[in-house]
Amino acid sequence: MNSPQVTPILSNKVEAFNIKTLTFQFPGAVTPGQYFMIWIPGVDEIPMSVSVIRGAVKGITFRKVGEATNALYNLQKGDRIGVRGPYGHGFRLRGQRLLFVGGGTGVAMLAPLVERGRHKRLDVTVIIGVKTKKELFFEERLKQTGATVLVSTDDGTRGYKGFASDLAKEVLTKKTVNSIYTCGPEPMMKELFASTGTVPFQASLERYMKCAIGICGQCCVGKGLRVCADGPVFDRTTLSNIGDFGQFKRDAAGRKIFFTDD
Repeated sequence: MNSPQVTPILSNKVEAFNIKTLTFQFPGAVTPGQYFMIWIPGVDEIPMSVSVIRGAVKGITFRKVGEATNALYNLQKGDRIGVRGPYGHGFRLRGQRLLFVGGGTGVAMLAPLVERGRHKRLDVTVIIGVKTKKELFFEERLKQTGATVLVSTDDGTRGYKGFASDLAKEVLTKKTVNSIYTCGPEPMMKELFASTGTVPFQASLERYMKCAIGICGQCCVGKGLRVCADGPVFDRTTLSNIGDFGQFKRDAAGRKIFFTDD
């Protein structure tokens, strides 16, 4: 598992502005919420959450933001990448009525869990939150599962005008849910966490990862929890004891980067 499996890209699809999905062969089992370390030959190795789980075909969905993701974005069908993993603890389905809240590209890692929940005939509501409609993706994919799909945009160009966390609060005034699942900007997830009382809650955190096997300590949160190995998905009880949740992350040098400064 700790050596990359070199595999060709099967498909390369533009989902929205600067956002792509790449698929590849990977026959092993993957739990929604887990991630791979993706090696881009000659460039870097970076963590990527799994957005496609279809038998032996797996996929990742990402935004072009830096050197590694730019290089990955420019790869074509047939080009080779290295895949190491899967790593971490994923989501666990709990209850019959579920709410999913994805902000930005966070909806990508929630999509396989939505599909799994609908396969089990659970009552699923999904909120996709983006800054503007040109960044919206996976709406049709999620609607095809039979889930109720709602869209929020910060600028009001599509659906509800405002943040995904605010739309979630409105949904919760009208609907009782048994569990909430979320991935996206951490301030959004912290707001959702703080405003939903004791409803069972699972969130996927993102931190700078180097090794993915819990050795380097680069991705530690709270009192020694490693996002790469103990997460990336944490439940309400654990999150309530992580003081830096929604407050700050660390860069490659270990310096604190407060979310208010992003």
